[in-house]
Amino acid sequence: MTSLIQVDQLYRFYGDHCAVNNVSFTLERGEILGFLGPNGAGKSTTMQMICGNLAPTAGQISINGIDILDQPKEAKRELGYLPEVPPVYRELTTDEFLVYCARLHRLPPGMVAKAVDNAKERCGLTEVGKRLIGNLSKGYQQRVGIAQAILHTPAVIILDEPTVGLDPIQIREIRELIRELGKEHGIILSTHILPEIQEVCTRVQIIHQGQLVLNDSIEGLERSMCALSVLLRTQGTPDLVRLYNIKGIHSIDQLGDNRYRIFHDKDSSPACAIAETAVSAGWGLLELIPEKRSMEQIFIEITKHSPQPEEE
Repeated sequence: MTSLIQVDQLYRFYGDHCAVNNVSFTLERGEILGFLGPNGAGKSTTMQMICGNLAPTAGQISINGIDILDQPKEAKRELGYLPEVPPVYRELTTDEFLVYCARLHRLPPGMVAKAVDNAKERCGLTEVGKRLIGNLSKGYQQRVGIAQAILHTPAVIILDEPTVGLDPIQIREIRELIRELGKEHGIILSTHILPEIQEVCTRVQIIHQGQLVLNDSIEGLERSMCALSVLLRTQGTPDLVRLYNIKGIHSIDQLGDNRYRIFHDKDSSPACAIAETAVSAGWGLLELIPEKRSMEQIFIEITKHSPQPEEE
């Protein structure tokens, strides 16, 4: 099966500065790929190259099996793109704008009305077809922007910060729309909102100083979010020697008021043994909570150290 996006050994130099350094990844149908990176990491440069707006210094990009350098027009027909600021004309109605976009995509005249109706239905715009875009809420303007990106039923949809500036209800609606679109397309979602990645995406990758430093499924990311510590609170004072004798425990921080943070090895969770020991010893077990790291902590840990350039 051909990947919807195949990026192989991508490089981009600006003079002597390497903005994108040997980046490779794929996107399959049904995947929603969250693309993260701090400012200046090379994320925007990578996105521009995938969209065909910027030529790579070296490397190959295929969109649905079509090389974007050899056949740029054909490859771009497989792409739908929503930039951070939706490219909508506020003085047009929703219908007028989508018909205009359909013609830009060079859809056959007999297919324009059907394509517009389908995009409006999928994006929840059926009731606002006759309204001026300038009179719509920002959430609905985002929907119009997504509708123009899917008019021509592209294989890949690229969304850049699609929920910035929306209220909580609008954010929930746009995220649900993205999940629905992800069932039939491959989607790249660029965002700085870390919880959005967990809620919407099936896979996540982080770029830092031009290199991919993380490429994992959401399940794998959530496993890595499990911290190597548990919080213990007891009614009486526990015997720390007995706790240290439990297999896998290597350090204990005393937090006061009979509260302890217990650090353990990566490959073992001593929670059951701690509970059994606390109960049998009569310490009065009140709490035993495995700790989790937030995605923000993982992001900071991954990006705070610069990756070393690979040997040539």
